[in-house]
Formats: sequence, structure tokens, C-alpha cells
Amino acid sequence: MPRRCDIWRVGIVPASIGEVAATGLAGREIAWLPEEPGFRFLADPFGLWRRERLHLFAEAYDYRTRHGVIEHLSFDRDLRLQDRRTVLREDWHLSYPYVFEAEGETWMLPEAHRSGRLTLYRAAAFPNRWEPSAEIALDVVPIDATPVWHDGLWWLFYSGGPDRAARMGALHLAWAERLTGPWHPHKLNPVRRDVGGGRPGGTPFMEGADLCLPVQDCRRTYGGAIRILRFTRLMPDAVEAELGPLLSPPADTPYREGFHTLSACGAVTLIDAKKVDRTGRGWLIDLARVLRRARA
Repeated sequence: MPRRCDIWRVGIVPASIGEVAATGLAGREIAWLPEEPGFRFLADPFGLWRRERLHLFAEAYDYRTRHGVIEHLSFDRDLRLQDRRTVLREDWHLSYPYVFEAEGETWMLPEAHRSGRLTLYRAAAFPNRWEPSAEIALDVVPIDATPVWHDGLWWLFYSGGPDRAARMGALHLAWAERLTGPWHPHKLNPVRRDVGGGRPGGTPFMEGADLCLPVQDCRRTYGGAIRILRFTRLMPDAVEAELGPLLSPPADTPYREGFHTLSACGAVTLIDAKKVDRTGRGWLIDLARVLRRARA
């Protein structure tokens, strides 16, 4: 059977996250970043605006190494690329570079499941230099950890567990009084078990009085679509949430087989979408990587 390779592409939507969440992507203008060279991609976009510049952070992945790093791309107000460079590289795979501002600093909380821990980074010199600031200890090794300040507490949404079903759909929560902890896993963890809406997929946002979290629908495929999980009750001893309808990938592009990041960035929203390479060339890339290791 040919090896399937997911190939993601990042897009910028000129609408707020609330607008996109309410009506989806159908018919919307999307400024797509250029395609990466073969069997490479950018995914998991998060961003901040600074001095009329959009600072976009994303996972850069190459199937030849099967190793992700975090890249920074800066754009002017008209979304013209000004600079691009790798800003965070570790011995382990990195993705989901959740970037945010809090307590007078700029922070990044990237996905680093293969390291066996979750490390919070602080911008020592934004946007290019990041240093570890704290390790966050939780009940499982977290995947796609997503922090937000809400109702006087820090909340952290993440998935994780011993098998693929848990990694795709077991939603855990933790809370803390300070960003650097100590963090307290919720006593009801996992608060949700649902591959159709349990793994975080972007930036939390407010809809009226309710906190809303984009989550991934992985029933058909990994990162197949986004849904909105609305928390009607969120307390250290209680959780109630309602899952919204599918937000499907854009239909008018080859990248229509998945959609797994919905990220707020002021007046624009950052997304990614995927196509699947079914040519079988992925097997050849894997074989070449094994041979390189054998010769090393």
C-alpha cells in the first residue's frame, strides 16, 4: 500500500476568528502562503501583530528528516513577506508554536511530545531568540497544549494518553494562578473523550460569556476539520461544554482534505489545510533516510 503523506499549507483569512467560527471558510478570501518544496510543509500557524507587522510562527516539517522546527515569517500590513528564518530548533520534533503575550512578556508553548515534557519559552529577543523559562508538569505528556487566561485563572487545554485514540481525542484541562505554575490537572481529566472534538486546534476566544476552543475532528482523518467547543461552565471542580458543527476545509483548492488550526490574530485569522500525497514516494524518502543513518 502506498505511504500517504499529509502536506499542509498555511493561509491568512481577512476576518476575525469569531466570524470564521460562525460561518466557516466557504466563499472566503484566503491569502495562501507559497507552497513549500516537495515533501515539506508549514503548519500550525500562530501569530502576533507588532508595529504594523504580522509575526507568524509555524511548524516547518521535512519528510526527509521527520523532524519539525519552528519558523518565523514576518509580513507587512499588505501581507508581503519581509523575512523568514528558523527561530527554535531542538533535538526533538517541535510543532504547534502557541505564541502569546502575558505578564509583560512574549511566550511560546510549542508541542514537544517526543521530549517527554512541556517547556514554556520566553522571548529573550523577539522574534528570533527564545529561551526555556519553565517546565510544566501535568498528568500526561501533553499534546497541542493551549493556554488562556480566563476568569482570574490560567487554563491549559491539551490532549494525551497511552494510545492513538487518547492522543486524538482525550481532552485534558489544568489550571494555575500563575503562568509558570504550579499547574493543577483537573480532577475530572480527561474531561472529554471524542475523536470528533477533543484535541485542541487553535486559539481560545470569547463568544458572549462563554469561552470557546477550536478542536480537531479526527474521525475521518487526522486533522480532518475544526469544530468549536463552547464551555458553558469552567471551574476547577466542574466542566460543561457543547460541541458545535463542522468547519470544513476550503473546497476550491487542492488543500481540501483537512483543516486543523484556527488561530486568532487580530483582524485576521490563521489557518492551515492539507492535501494527501498518495504516490508512494514517501516510502522512497523513508528508505533514503534509513540508508543515510546506516552510513553515518
